[in-house]
Amino acid sequence: MRRLFLAGALLAAMLVPTASAVAAPHNPKGDFAVFADCPLSRATLSACIFSESNGGLFTIGAKTVPLVNPVILQGGIELNEETGVSQFYGAEDGNTLSKTPQPVPGGLLGITAPSWWPSFLRDLFNETINNGFTGVTATVELAKPATSIKIDPFAVLTGSGVGLSLPSRIKLSNPFLGSSCYIGTSSNPVTLNFTSGTTSPPPPNKPISGNPGTVSFAGEEEILVLSGGRLVDHAFGAPGASGCGGLFSFLVDPFVNSIVGVPSPAGTNTAILEGKIEQTSAAAVRAHE
Repeated sequence: MRRLFLAGALLAAMLVPTASAVAAPHNPKGDFAVFADCPLSRATLSACIFSESNGGLFTIGAKTVPLVNPVILQGGIELNEETGVSQFYGAEDGNTLSKTPQPVPGGLLGITAPSWWPSFLRDLFNETINNGFTGVTATVELAKPATSIKIDPFAVLTGSGVGLSLPSRIKLSNPFLGSSCYIGTSSNPVTLNFTSGTTSPPPPNKPISGNPGTVSFAGEEEILVLSGGRLVDHAFGAPGASGCGGLFSFLVDPFVNSIVGVPSPAGTNTAILEGKIEQTSAAAVRAHE
């Protein structure tokens, strides 16, 4: 309980804006090195955030994709003292959410082109598969500007409410699917509302709850660390695919939808992130450059 109190006090201290700012490259040292891309060029930035998810999964429609490659989310929080509202800002170099491909189990193995496709497109697909290009990767990307991300560190710490809201889209990559095959768009994103508690309302047959993880401190106790935590969302919906197969997306999109099982309504999908979240004040990062 004492550590929870200390963590809450530290969070409050981190969200007090600071007036100092330097529009220059930042190279914090030691435990603060992970905050190198914190948007410190903002004069009134309050806190820096670095999160690494190295486990979890996404289930959308009929496909479950485990997170086997680490995903990084980083940026900073600025608090408006008058309104009490916090605003997230993305990484200094723009790499706010790492575009980390995750292999889709099974890929397109054993799948043949529909008989109703034009013969040339059907032959192209089947030839691609026969040449061994069956692998598919799924990459979660931001569907809107970084400022649309919502992070509430206190909600993560206490397991109450939405701790992370992420407007996203999932890119499906394969030689046949092309470079613009997505589930979700900027106008119709897959909006993930993660909690370290229980999704509200809790859907049936979804027993997995979140967990804020273990509280510890680093960097002379100026960095709050939540490790071994789990963020969950069982309540989001996913639209159908778009842009798959380039010029032939009007034929390929329905094919992808049938394989993945989208559109899939809210309450039929699952997203789980497991890993570590680190937060410190912007002033502390500047002081350790």
